[in-house]
Amino acid sequence: MFKPTLTWQNAKKKAEVIHQIRSFFYQRGVVEVETPLLSQGTVTDRYIEAFSTQPNATAPSPTYYLQTSPEFAMKRLLAAGYKDIYQLCKAFRDEEQGRYHNPEFTILEWYRVGIDHRELMQEVDALLMSVLACKSSEIITYRNIFIKELAIDPLTATTEELKRLLYEKGVEGEWIVNEIDKDILLQVLFSECIEKNIGQDKPCIVYEFPASQASLAKICQENPKVSERFEVYFKGIELANGFHELCDATEQLVRFKRDNIHRVKEGKDTKPIDKRFIEALESGLPNCSGVALGIDRLLMIALGLNHIEKSICFMFDNA
Repeated sequence: MFKPTLTWQNAKKKAEVIHQIRSFFYQRGVVEVETPLLSQGTVTDRYIEAFSTQPNATAPSPTYYLQTSPEFAMKRLLAAGYKDIYQLCKAFRDEEQGRYHNPEFTILEWYRVGIDHRELMQEVDALLMSVLACKSSEIITYRNIFIKELAIDPLTATTEELKRLLYEKGVEGEWIVNEIDKDILLQVLFSECIEKNIGQDKPCIVYEFPASQASLAKICQENPKVSERFEVYFKGIELANGFHELCDATEQLVRFKRDNIHRVKEGKDTKPIDKRFIEALESGLPNCSGVALGIDRLLMIALGLNHIEKSICFMFDNA
């Protein structure tokens, strides 16, 4: 079928949303930048797979990866002296398509120098109110949302307690019996039992994820059990993921290597560590916070759409 799934009327509304976003950052002095979509570096995250390509099949050449987000390249800009920046671009993830997923999608990513994750959460809230005309967000810790929704403390619960809770909530699967990774159990509980219930009336910002789920975020000095990471949910949809950015190159390298160890255990290919990104951290990344937001999902909410295909012209299987 040659016809697009994004109607002409919604295409015009999408353009208005993009204009609103650019105006929001222009008024705040945040500069738009562009970075490569193809790079020799990629993420080591065990939950994310990147598309790869060999530019020249007739001669030896490095593998290039379609970027899953512009994060590494934008942080290289910050390390080189750039200040507050944002980017609207395509990103790619080798995953199945579905109601909220398409392997090619549009992402908004921005970084603010000199602020922490709490201040950035306030700016995310301001952007959502500006674009969606919604109420101000509920802001709650990861620990408290588990206690509120599931009556369990995720920071102290054992794997056996989490498994019992999964069964009580009707989550089934033979994998549960042998699973020893607490983070996997927590993530399934969050996605299956919490995510669909939060942020219905207004956006919900969940922060202070467990330190073991820090990714590229700093660990909280006041409470080393948690990280300075947050996620944003609205209408049952995960919209954004943000960090008070880790600036320590040594610690980041340790995390990347740990990711690859997990990948080996799970039977996945290891990923090359982005040496240029590590070099940028070694040169000195300024104190900053950053967040990535899915534009196609944002448009779903803005226009009341029930499937991501209605927010883009052509889905992956019709491209």
